[in-house]
Amino acid sequence: MNRLDRRGFLKQSALGAAGLGIAASAAETASAAPPPQASKARLRFSVIGINHGHINGMSDAVIRGGGEMVAVFAKEPDLLAAFTKRYPQAKVAASEREILDDKSIQLVLSASIPDERAPLGVRVMQAGKDYLVDKPGITTLEQLAEARRVQASTKRIYSICYSERFENRATVKAGELVKGGAIGKVVQTVGLGPHRVTPATRPAWFWEPARYGGIICDIGSHQFDQFLFFTGSTTAEVVAAQVRNVNHPDHPAFQDFGDAMVRGNGGTGYIRLDWFTPDGLPTWGDGRLTILGTEGFIEIRKNVDIGGREGGNHLFITDAKSVRYVDCKDVDLPFGRLLVDDVLNRTETAMPQAHCFLATELALRAQKQARTS
Repeated sequence: MNRLDRRGFLKQSALGAAGLGIAASAAETASAAPPPQASKARLRFSVIGINHGHINGMSDAVIRGGGEMVAVFAKEPDLLAAFTKRYPQAKVAASEREILDDKSIQLVLSASIPDERAPLGVRVMQAGKDYLVDKPGITTLEQLAEARRVQASTKRIYSICYSERFENRATVKAGELVKGGAIGKVVQTVGLGPHRVTPATRPAWFWEPARYGGIICDIGSHQFDQFLFFTGSTTAEVVAAQVRNVNHPDHPAFQDFGDAMVRGNGGTGYIRLDWFTPDGLPTWGDGRLTILGTEGFIEIRKNVDIGGREGGNHLFITDAKSVRYVDCKDVDLPFGRLLVDDVLNRTETAMPQAHCFLATELALRAQKQARTS
């Protein structure tokens, strides 16, 4: 953990940014507001690893759902200072083991450095606790195999926070519309995940694919999740994938562009990812999702409407009758509540475990088989 990484987290803690030192999306800006207060705590949770500002949004979701934050452990004093200022109720634990050995803690959250997340999740499950981790929640197929093995033997929850679906109101609304048959049977999803790189704010590990998993594993995990969800696919395969380093010669191992095609038993998908968001865009990236159906299509502009509407969470739907804009500002975000329900009731209402692992498996397989040029 170097100075730039700590500085980036501190800036995120203040801004709720999507990446180290970059402008926040509408969904993540919510985490810059005072954290929510649950009306009645239903479970106790703690945090281990706070190297990415996504931990704020994850914590807020669980608190909204009825979670009581108990403790936090991190190795970096300045990250702890920022985190405990936002969440003063969190006791600073002396070690990871202190949290894992506390039998009153039912759920552990983490946004540690990506390649450290899956091994921590294994330890959490072996300690008899459920786990919610930032994406990418797993960075190698070997880690995935171990996580699956331990999850099957312990029956604990290993959940990856695919926040572009769970914490974006327009995407939640799209799920409601698709489920209601608004565009007929889904044929294909097209997911675009552009990001702004801002090199001066990035830690050393950011440039190392072995640490973050590669561009398809890292950013693309969101898009594979959405492909499975909206097509209803329960099995899928990667048709083709590629990655490139187009514009970062100072970091030859870095990947700044990637795309993939995927085919499932419920539809097909195309995914494109890049680190080329220009400085003129007022947010970190113009994330988009298009859902093509037999009777219409939906387009979501997650973070910005370059046509002029303010904020994020923009949804457009076209069907046989009209083209219209759907206001999503009041759409409920149920993920945190459903996850707390699942921890308490041993159910899978927030996200089926098989879906969670399949989404990350597709990202990992696409990353591994990607052609380079």
